[in-house]
This record gives sequence, structure tokens and C-alpha cells, in this order.
Amino acid sequence: MFPTPPPDLPPDPVTPVPLPPAHKIVMLGATGLAVMLAALSMLGPFSIDAYLPAFPNIQAALGATQIEVQQTLTAYMLAFAAMVLWHGALADTFGRRNVILVSLVVFAVGTLGCASAHSVHYLWVFRIMQGVSAGAGVVVGRAIIRDLYSDAPAARLLSLVTMIFSIAPAIAPVLGGWIVKFFDWRTIFLALLGYTIVLGWFCYKRLPETLPKEKRQPFNPGYLAQNYWAIFSSPLFHMKAGVVALNFAGMFLYIAAAPVMVPEHLKLGPDQFAWLFIPTVSGLFLGSLAANRMAGKSHFGRQVALGFCFMLSAAGANVLYHVFMPPAVPWSVAPMFFYTFGSSLMAPAVTLLALDMFPHIRGTVASCQSFAVTLLGALVAGVIAPFLSHSVLWLASGQLAFAVFSLALWTASRHYRRLRPA
Repeated sequence: MFPTPPPDLPPDPVTPVPLPPAHKIVMLGATGLAVMLAALSMLGPFSIDAYLPAFPNIQAALGATQIEVQQTLTAYMLAFAAMVLWHGALADTFGRRNVILVSLVVFAVGTLGCASAHSVHYLWVFRIMQGVSAGAGVVVGRAIIRDLYSDAPAARLLSLVTMIFSIAPAIAPVLGGWIVKFFDWRTIFLALLGYTIVLGWFCYKRLPETLPKEKRQPFNPGYLAQNYWAIFSSPLFHMKAGVVALNFAGMFLYIAAAPVMVPEHLKLGPDQFAWLFIPTVSGLFLGSLAANRMAGKSHFGRQVALGFCFMLSAAGANVLYHVFMPPAVPWSVAPMFFYTFGSSLMAPAVTLLALDMFPHIRGTVASCQSFAVTLLGALVAGVIAPFLSHSVLWLASGQLAFAVFSLALWTASRHYRRLRPA
């Protein structure tokens, strides 16, 4: 049996979780588990943000066009979105631990391939390999949290994971910029490979299995089709998943446009991407901290409403500034702090509300939710960001549009629940 977590994170009394006898695992406390799950989730931001400052170097080294290098990000995001739909179902069938360990091996191979790619087309292939494996930590991590905790403790732990995870988008582009300045772009992927190997060893030694064999679901086409149909045919699920996806898209729009926005509009060098990413990640961190403190003390609806106040105010102020003023630091990037603060303040609440719609297949639900987020992110990276990146005003307007659509979905979900309380 799991040892009792700290008093502020009591275990779910209806979900006893036996340890797998095949592994002698030194159990982690709630904070240690949060650190491990956050480290797994960091693979995504490291894979995306770290190599953004190296786009011109990759273009020159591989003899590629700007759009071909941009499509390495799109290829990653599409692969991420396609496979993230299956991570949860695989984890519901084969166990949380097994899926994560296999995914880390695949990610390591893909990362080594990226470091050794001699053409942009090979880079696409290995970026796809990274994409199909990087999402396991995010999806399965949510299922692990919900296996062990419920309600406010689950929201508290999820927000703690987000707080730790938010370090990655801040340091990744900064480290990538310095690596490119002193070494070359391939060293970025070699450093990521080293991180993956260390993380894989740590997970092999310490990651527990939280889904007993008797609670696993059969892996057959009919059963999976039934589960996916139940989830995707639910209007309420689409509304809640859409809120998280649109909030993320408003932030990711600036991340995907960073290779153009930072050097061309803000006139900054490859080692100065921190001007954009530090406000963004500071908002993520502090918003998650606020969500952690509010868990169990405030109703989810109030927490979400407060998050929307921050998001809409920030996006509106950003548009208003760029209507009258040219892009400049810090004014063009400061609103990102308030936008991401509001987004991360509401994220644990909306995520848990979606997971609890289908408690017997939470892994699959987590996959479907992540699929919605990543698919929209791929659309942003491949189409919307390149189209809007020619103007910072257009970027700000796009972010405001995402926030408004998110609010509309949240309002619709509340109205739908009142009409159909069952």
C-alpha cells in the first residue's frame, strides 16, 4: 500500500493502490510525486521552446527555407496531438508506469535522431518521433494524480505540478539561445537527450504503478470505440476541453510567433528571448500558486471567473496599446504575465471537471482533453501564428479572440449544466 501523503493531501479513500511486486520502489511523498510528474511534463516545453532561438541556424545548416524549419514545429505538434489521444487509453490498459517508461525510450531515440539529422526532412521525421512520445507524461500524470487524490487535494497537487512545470518554458528558450551562441543547434538536442536519460532512470527507480490490474480496462477496438464515442459525443466535454484548449492557444500563439516577433518586431537577439518567456512563465507559476492556495477554499466557478477577468483584461489592454503605440519592451510582453496568470488560475478546476465526467476511464479522458489542446496548438503553430506574426497588433487581437471564445464556451457549459443537471 502507498504510505500516507502529508496531511494537506489525503489519499482518496475509495482508491487503494497496491504496489507492483516486481519493483522495489522507494515511495515518494506528494511533493516528490509532483516534481517527478512536472519533470515528465517538461519534455514538451523543452522540445518546443529550447530550439526556437536556433531557427536561423537550423535554416542555414540544413539549407532549408524559413517555412520548412517552421514546419518542424508543426510536425511535432501534429504527432503530439495524434498520439496523445492514445496515451490515456494505453495507460488504462497496460498501466501508468509502463506507458511512461516506453515513451521515454522512444523520445530519447527521436531526440538523438534530431541531433544527427543532415536534412530538414530527416528532422521532420525525428520531430514526429519526439511528438508521439512527449505527451505521455502530461496525460498519464493527470491520471496518476486522479488515481490517488480527489477534489481539493487533487486540484492542489495538479496546481503544484503546474507550478514546477512552468519553470521549463522560462528557461528553455534562454538555455537554447545561450547554447546556440556558444555551441550549435545540435547541442540543444544533445542536452535534451541527457535530460531524458536521467529522467528515465529516475522514473524506473521511483515511479509507482497507481492503477491495479483488476481496475484496468480491456484494449480492444469495440471497447475503445465505445469509450471515445461516449467522450466525444458529450457536448459538455467539448465545452470544458475547449476552454482549456483556447486558453492555451492564446498563450501558444506568442510562443509559436517568437522566432519572428522577438528578432523582427522587438529587435532582440537570440539570447534575449527571456523578454517574452519570463513574463509568460511568471504568470503561469504565480497563477498556479494562487490556484493551489484557493483549492478547497473557493468554489470552482468563482476561481474560473477570476481567471477570465485577468485574461480578458490583459488581452484587451494589449490590443489597445498596439493600436496607438509601436511594439516595444516591456510593454508588448507585460500583458502575457496577466494572461497566463488567469489561464493557470482556472486550469486545474476546468481540467478536474472534465476528468470527473467519466471517472472509470480518466486516462482516456485525459488523452482526449490533451488531444483538443494539442490539435489547436498545431493549428496555431502551422497556420494562425505564421499568418498573424507579421504584426504584433494582429497577435494581440488573436489572443483576445481566443479568450473571448473561451469565455463563451465556459458560459455555454454552465447554461448546459443547468438545463441538464443529470
